[in-house]
Amino acid sequence: MNYIEKMFSLENEVAVITGGAGVLPSAMASALARAGARIALWGRGTNHPVQDAVDKLVQETGVSADSVIAVTVDTADEKAVDAAFAETRKRLGIPTILVNGVGGNSGKGPLVDIDIPTFEKVLSLNLVAGLIVPMKIFAREWIAAGQAASVINLASMTSYKALSGVWAYNAAKSAVKNLTEGAAKELAEHKIRVNAIAPGFFLGFQNRSLLVANDKTGELTARGSAIIERTPFGRFGKMEDIEGATLFLASPAASGFVTGITIPVDGGYLADNI
Repeated sequence: MNYIEKMFSLENEVAVITGGAGVLPSAMASALARAGARIALWGRGTNHPVQDAVDKLVQETGVSADSVIAVTVDTADEKAVDAAFAETRKRLGIPTILVNGVGGNSGKGPLVDIDIPTFEKVLSLNLVAGLIVPMKIFAREWIAAGQAASVINLASMTSYKALSGVWAYNAAKSAVKNLTEGAAKELAEHKIRVNAIAPGFFLGFQNRSLLVANDKTGELTARGSAIIERTPFGRFGKMEDIEGATLFLASPAASGFVTGITIPVDGGYLADNI
C-alpha cells in the first residue's frame, strides 16, 4: 500500500449505514465501499427498499455483491436493532463503523401552529431511531468485545442555526451535535470515537419540493433561492462532496485521535456574513 491507501483504506472494516436507502447515507455508503469496507445498509424498506439501494451500490461501485448486504430493521426498536446487529455480524463480521443516517422532517409552519404529535414524531425519528438506540446497542456490543470503532452521526445546519418553521427538526439536530459530544467523552476510554457531519443543503427525497420549484428548469423556490444567496459557493451540495469527510472520520489511521467534533460540509453557509 502507498501512503494514501494506508491512511484511508477501510479494507478490514465493516460499516453499518442506517437509513441506507436515503440520498446522503447512500453516498456515504458508496465512499466507504470504494475504500474497501464491507457494507450493511439498514432500512425499514417502506418508502425506499433497502435491497434496491444495495443493488444500486454494487452496480455503481463495482464492489463484490458478497461485501454488501441489506438488513430490514426499525432502528427505533431496541430488540430489532439487537437482531440486526447479530445478523450483520454473522454475515460480514463485527461492525466497526456506524453511520447514523436515519432522520428527516415533516411539515413547516409557525410556532403557534405546531402539531405536537408530529413534533414528537420528528424528535423520535431523529434522536431515538436516528441516534440513541443504534448508539446504545452498538456501544454495548463494542465494549463487550473490546472493539475499537467509529460512529458518524448526521447533524445539520440547524445544529448551529435555527431554520424558520421546522421546530422539531431544529431541536433534534441541535441535540445530535450535543449528544455526539457527550457520547464521545463517555466512550473514549473504550476506543470508540463519536463524531458527526453537518451537511449543508443537499437535494434529497424530503427537501427537494421545499427548495426546487421546477425540476425541469431548475427554478428554485423562494426558500431555495435564499439558501443559495447565503451559500458562498453559490450552489447546493453534490453527493460526492460528503465523501471526503466520511472517509476521514471512518478511518482510524486518518482520524484516530479525533472525537466529539461535528464537521460542516456546507459550501461556506455557516461563514456567510455581510
